[in-house]
Amino acid sequence: MLGLKELKSTINVKGTTVECPVKGCREKVARQRKSFKRQEKFKCPEHNIYISPSTFEYSNKLDNILWKEKVDLDLFACLKKVKRESRIGRDNSEDAITWNVFRFLENNRLLSGLLTELNKSFVKSPEIIYWSYSQPEQDVWSPLQEARKEFETRPRKGSEPDIIMKSDSALFFVEAKLTASNNTVFESRNPKVQKKYEIGGDGWYKRVFRSNFGTIAISEKKYELLRFWLIGSWIAERLQSDFCLVNLVLSEREKDIEKIFRRHIKENQRRKFARITWEDIYAHILNSNSLNRDKDTMKRYFENKTFGYDRNGKLQKAFSCEQVTELEEE
Repeated sequence: MLGLKELKSTINVKGTTVECPVKGCREKVARQRKSFKRQEKFKCPEHNIYISPSTFEYSNKLDNILWKEKVDLDLFACLKKVKRESRIGRDNSEDAITWNVFRFLENNRLLSGLLTELNKSFVKSPEIIYWSYSQPEQDVWSPLQEARKEFETRPRKGSEPDIIMKSDSALFFVEAKLTASNNTVFESRNPKVQKKYEIGGDGWYKRVFRSNFGTIAISEKKYELLRFWLIGSWIAERLQSDFCLVNLVLSEREKDIEKIFRRHIKENQRRKFARITWEDIYAHILNSNSLNRDKDTMKRYFENKTFGYDRNGKLQKAFSCEQVTELEEE
């Protein structure tokens, strides 16, 4: 997997060409514009990657995946049944990072500790659901499917949390962000879409929000968080579980998201919104008692991960792991 150690710190983008970002490579390919395309003219023949001025994509998407035991690949294949969109082979893919990190936490039994810290009470044996796929059910998690029918006009294309984790007493929805922000706007012109969010679940909206739909989803541009708070809290109520909507972001981004979103929602002891960072998870991994080879792989992944090039052709490091390391040493 290519990262800081393997990639050029800057790349040259000249007119109609882009150079391969791998150190020592002199290959140049045609410059991509607008949408990313997997075409031969954009592919480095030496390193087998499709290149654009801002990022690259592996020809074999599994080259962007860390865990390749049969059980991992079998599950990964099953996700395609329910996941509607995936850019898993892209260097700046939020999906790839989410899979690599949370699959490690699941396989190494570190989810319980992470959620216990977040929930301030013990979370026992949590089940993880990737992009709505329930491993026991081998399909879309049925409570989510019921919620889509209750609140959304197109249930088959309804809300899809990045990660859901559930135990006997608690439910967590995780909305993971890397390069994207939480600013998402409601754009539907069909009045029935908004109305169903507002009246579904016997008017559940009024029980969990302080502000009206237009303020949150349009003026404040928090449509995605609105949906997950609405649907997740409704499912948790039916399951008689605590609920936490987790916004997972980079340490230097969305620092005021809790203050912003909490103005619009009704929290209580059993229903909470929380911001955590990828670097928090990295620290949790470093603090774990796990001494296996996978932990070393995960550590290198965080320290070496990139998410493409900025407008000036400069390579962008994904995580601020140096800060975490300094805190650990202290």
